[in-house]
Amino acid sequence: MAEVELRNVTKRYGDTVALDNVSMTVPDGAFVVLLGPTGAGKTTTLRMVSGLDQPDDGEVLMNGQLLNGLTPAQRNVTMVFQQYSLYPHLTVYENLAFPLRSPLLKTHEDQIKQTVHRVAETLQISHKLENKATALSGGEMQRVSIGRALVRNPEVYLMDEPLSSLDAKLRADLRVELKSIQADSGATLLYVTHDQIEAMTMATHVGVLDQGKLVQFGAPREIYEDPVSIYAASRLGQPRINILPADLFGHAPSGAKSIGLRPEQIGQGDGQDSLVTRVEHLGDQTRLHLSFRDHDLITVTDAHTPLKSGDIVKIAPNNPFFFDAAGARIQ
Repeated sequence: MAEVELRNVTKRYGDTVALDNVSMTVPDGAFVVLLGPTGAGKTTTLRMVSGLDQPDDGEVLMNGQLLNGLTPAQRNVTMVFQQYSLYPHLTVYENLAFPLRSPLLKTHEDQIKQTVHRVAETLQISHKLENKATALSGGEMQRVSIGRALVRNPEVYLMDEPLSSLDAKLRADLRVELKSIQADSGATLLYVTHDQIEAMTMATHVGVLDQGKLVQFGAPREIYEDPVSIYAASRLGQPRINILPADLFGHAPSGAKSIGLRPEQIGQGDGQDSLVTRVEHLGDQTRLHLSFRDHDLITVTDAHTPLKSGDIVKIAPNNPFFFDAAGARIQ
C-alpha cells in the first residue's frame, strides 16, 4: 500500500492553530489510530492527508512523493466520515458501485459487479444489495459507508470516528471486521477515535495529540506501559490511571509532583490501610473504589472477591510512574 509522512506540518484556521509543527510517519501497512479530545487535531490530520485542506507550513508525502497542492481526486486515498454520507435514493449496490464509476477510474461494469459483491460479502450485507439506503439500520448504513471506501482499493484509508454513532455491540462487531479486513489486505489505515478500546484492540500504532501537537507515537502497549506524560498516560487504560500526590505513599524522586498508578500497579494484601468505598462487579473483573488518605483511587481485583463497601484493604504502589509539575514523566 503506502507510507505516509507528515513533516513539520502546521495548519491554522484563523487564530486557531489546529496542527502545530507535527511530524509523523505512518508505516506502510500500519493501522494507526489518532487519539485525543475534541480540538486535538485528529480530523485536521486526516484532512491534510486527504487533500481536503492544505498545510500552511510543512510537507505531506506518500511513498516519498510530495502531496502538497494535489487535490483529493489526485491522491489515491479514500475517507470514511462519522456520518454515513450515502445517496438515499440509490440502492446499496448503486451506493457501493458509485465510486468505481468515476471517470478517473474507468472501471468496466463486470469488474464493478465483481468488486461490489466481494466487498458486500466481506461486510455481510450481500442480502441488502437491492435495498434502498433509507431502508437500512444504522449499523448497515455504516457498513455500506465503509464498503464505499473498500471498493476503491486505495493506497491509504482515512476513517474519522466511523463507529462512534453505533451501539456497543455493533461497534464491537465492526472493530473485529475492520481489523480483519486491514490485516488481510495489508492496507495502510489512519483512523480517528475518542475510544481507547478501539485504539488498544485495533491499532498497530497510536498517535496521541493534544492541542495540535503530537505528544507521543508508538505501539499501543508501548504508550500504555511507558507514557511520556500524564496526558499520554490518561489516553489509554480502563479504568483510567490514578494520578495522586507524589509523596502520598512515602518517598518520591526529586522533582516529582505526581505519582501515576494504573490498576495493576496497586498491589493488594500488603502496605497501608485503604477504605473500600464501592465495589463494581463487571463479570470478568471487579473494580474497587478506594479512599486512601482522603484521595480516591480505583483498582481491579478478583471477579469473585468477597470485599464490600466499608472493608479495609492494604495497598502499596508497584513500579509506579512519577511526573513533574508540568506533567512530564521523570521515572
